[in-house]
Amino acid sequence: MDVVVNEDSLLSKTDRIILALGEQIVAGKYPPGAALAPESELCEEFQTSRNVIREVMRSLTGKRLIDIKRYRGAFVTPRDQWNFLDTDVLQWSLAQGDKPELIAAMSEIRNLVEPAIAHWAAARATAADLMRIEAALNDMVAFAQERQAFNEADVRFHEAVLAAVHNPIMQQLSVVISSLQRAVFERTYMPDANNMPRTLREHQALYDAIRLQHPDEAEQAALAMIASTTRRLQEMP
Repeated sequence: MDVVVNEDSLLSKTDRIILALGEQIVAGKYPPGAALAPESELCEEFQTSRNVIREVMRSLTGKRLIDIKRYRGAFVTPRDQWNFLDTDVLQWSLAQGDKPELIAAMSEIRNLVEPAIAHWAAARATAADLMRIEAALNDMVAFAQERQAFNEADVRFHEAVLAAVHNPIMQQLSVVISSLQRAVFERTYMPDANNMPRTLREHQALYDAIRLQHPDEAEQAALAMIASTTRRLQEMP
């Protein structure tokens, strides 16, 4: 049966095909080492052009889900080569059976990095840094019931905290850290009365510790925040 892609969707046709094939690869329809269908078959299946399929292949290659072998086609790469720092790959993987393993891995990375970032931000933040962190926090409060706007503000909050460290080498990790946080925030957004107030209080506590130049308290606030998101991830079906 042909897969019909709705071009009126919020996602472009290319993005919808990337989503479909990416989820199929991660779910195991195409296991590591397996070849994807030939380009002509994918064009027919998704009712699209070769140019679109080639763009899809470039995206999946960038996510390190496939490897293009000249004259042979596209083959799924081993799982340990997948780019789990890519937000899509991480989201697709969390939806599968390896969720506990990934949650543990993400928590380890966040516990290694984010408390140290919070600690140094509290020691080094300038007035301008505090304004950026506060502005992002205010946006989180304002958009608490709007998933996308809230998550974008949440990412900006953490990016502003990282920038407040004023470490140019650490700053190079911004894209990596933001990608990981974005994937986590997308899955743990809970606007209900039991979760959103706690989320906002935790971010307020981190901002206050940074503003008051209390590095140890900032570190503990970051740890508390990570523990909450890890718990929500574990409780999700």
